[in-house]
Amino acid sequence: MKGILFAFLGGACITLQGVANARISHDIGTWQAATITQLTGFLIALVILLFVRDGSLRSFKGIKPLYLIGGALGAVIIFSEVTAIQKIGVTFTIAALLIAQLSLTFLVDINGWFGVAKQKMKLPQFIGIGLMIAGVVILKL
Repeated sequence: MKGILFAFLGGACITLQGVANARISHDIGTWQAATITQLTGFLIALVILLFVRDGSLRSFKGIKPLYLIGGALGAVIIFSEVTAIQKIGVTFTIAALLIAQLSLTFLVDINGWFGVAKQKMKLPQFIGIGLMIAGVVILKL
């Protein structure tokens, strides 16, 4: 249950962040908005880290270099989401974003990429994605 609550919180924050970034980028530029977002996110995470201390800095040595691209992906995410919101609106952007996330997570799960356990996807999961895509198409009409 706790995982679902955090997933809803994260989803709500992604949407609110996208809308806020679209407004900021309208005033100062998209990459400037991405920079401000990444910087404030870093500062908040650093403050939380100082209080929570749930890991060890020595553990950084064991991280595969490929996994360190997460922050760089964050900049691309912000730029892409802001640009999409400005071009196609918030609702369609978030719907398309969710379909892209689900589609890629299917590939990650099926292939066991990034060290996750391989999962078998069955017909209901594919039907679910198909229904989401159909819903977005209907939403856009």
